[in-house]
Amino acid sequence: MKTRTKALLLALCAVLLVVTTVFTTLAFMTATTGKVTNTFTVGKVSITMDEADVNEYGVATGNPRDTENEYKLIPGHTYVKDPTVHVGEGSEESWLFVKITNNIAGALVEDGVNSIAAQLTANGWSAVDGQDGVYAYEDKVNVGDDIKVIGSITVKNEVANLDTYAGKTIELVACAVQADGLATSALAAEHAIFDVQ
Repeated sequence: MKTRTKALLLALCAVLLVVTTVFTTLAFMTATTGKVTNTFTVGKVSITMDEADVNEYGVATGNPRDTENEYKLIPGHTYVKDPTVHVGEGSEESWLFVKITNNIAGALVEDGVNSIAAQLTANGWSAVDGQDGVYAYEDKVNVGDDIKVIGSITVKNEVANLDTYAGKTIELVACAVQADGLATSALAAEHAIFDVQ
């Protein structure tokens, strides 16, 4: 019986040795790379607009720039009105637009130098086809750019019933649209949004 047990034990050891050898020879070669990580941020366009703080006669006060001024309309008088768009930090290259709602147009000079339209043209703006009061800047803008819209308004020497303009406003809203993927300002104009909340 001892011989049988020894034989059985030797046979089991032999089987174990064969199984270990077979599994050892079946090992596969492997390799692992370091990981590649992609982290994303979101692009943005960032603009603000302000103008010189002025008194009611349109004379600059020297105070910090402002977003609201009140004027006393006087025939023949010229007022400082210099809205300027500032492109902020982190902004992507973009196309710039401004929408002007001029509720005192009938009281203002319409010559080729002092009119709002003439000043816009002189400052590199052009009217956008099919969008009343919307103007596109001629070049793409980048971080740190300060883009002047107009510099002043002048009341006509003679205005029939100037009182009808009391309480009326000129409102300007700027909009920037990313330049990437939009080769011209005309293409970007389709994406310009002027809703102010």
